[in-house]
Amino acid sequence: MEEQLRIPPFFERLGLRPAINGYSWVSFVGGSIMAPEVLQAMTDAAPCFLDMHELNQKAGEVVARHTGAEAGLVTASACAGMQLQAAACMTGADPARIARLPDTAGMRNQVLIPSTHLIEYAQSYRTAGARLVQWGTPRAAKPWELEEAICGETAALAYIMRSWRHGDLPLSAAVEIAHSRQVPVVVDASGMVPPPENLTRFIAAGADMVTYSGGKGLEGPQSTGILCGRADLIEAARLNMSPYAGVGRPAKVGKEEIAGLLVALERFAGLDHEGRWKCWRAMARTIIAALEGIEGLTLRLEEDNPPRQGPQPVIYFDPSWKGPSSTEVQEALVHGDPPIYIGVGGYRDELFVATVTLREGEEHIVARRLKEQLSDG
Repeated sequence: MEEQLRIPPFFERLGLRPAINGYSWVSFVGGSIMAPEVLQAMTDAAPCFLDMHELNQKAGEVVARHTGAEAGLVTASACAGMQLQAAACMTGADPARIARLPDTAGMRNQVLIPSTHLIEYAQSYRTAGARLVQWGTPRAAKPWELEEAICGETAALAYIMRSWRHGDLPLSAAVEIAHSRQVPVVVDASGMVPPPENLTRFIAAGADMVTYSGGKGLEGPQSTGILCGRADLIEAARLNMSPYAGVGRPAKVGKEEIAGLLVALERFAGLDHEGRWKCWRAMARTIIAALEGIEGLTLRLEEDNPPRQGPQPVIYFDPSWKGPSSTEVQEALVHGDPPIYIGVGGYRDELFVATVTLREGEEHIVARRLKEQLSDG
């Protein structure tokens, strides 16, 4: 092992190994790492009882303040937020409709989604009982196609913020069309923070509800999310979730997670984001410098958001490359000691390292291991 990474004794007893996360704030590698003050808030919240309805409402005020929305809510993940978006748009505050979900017979139950936005997580809308209706083509979404798709059964228009996508109808244009037909626009922005301005960007653009991951860039509990937007829709979402017995009950968020998320949100607001970006950029340059001179590779530092989540060293394989494929390199790193997770794919055959989840010094380990795998190409 190149350096001894630490792992909690409990995980060690289970036979698990510590890993280096160069893939980004993804759930399958554990999301993000919480700051000590976030962990302390969760510990402090544990040994007490309180009114969860009141906590949800007070926490929502904090969320609203940081997002520029009328109201907010702490949820059990960004996907739980997506489920609650659909539920709120279909039921409003009607208790009879709330009690019926996911049975939506007789309700406006269509959630329109551009074909360019259809990803696996859109399944979350279906779990509320919504029927997903695609519009546009996998390559482009035109204004007239959205206008034609809206009908009397339309409950909401979903807009998924993601990278590596072309041919989108801009959010502002989608909002204008949807609102002209009294259709609310719900946005999934789970992985769009940082940059910090994205916390207010989509509400400012006219979205009616926006969901974010509480882990990822906010570095709160991985099992949380935030939902913000119109006060009436947020109230409808609250009535559809725990501690009520609505369709959102299974995605329960506890008082400990709510406390941790609120502290993480406050902490995020006070971070030196420019300084963090410079640190991530320096890590990326370290990795690129270690690989310079290897024939058949094109090395770039890319940091636009989107498509990149922070500054990333990106390794493109040229047609002359005769070494291992990107997936072979990725797998070799995962099966090494320590396991290293990095990304593969994107524009074309490439490898990328998300520096946002590297801890200090880990960029040198990643650089050495990548050089070992690529030097014989």
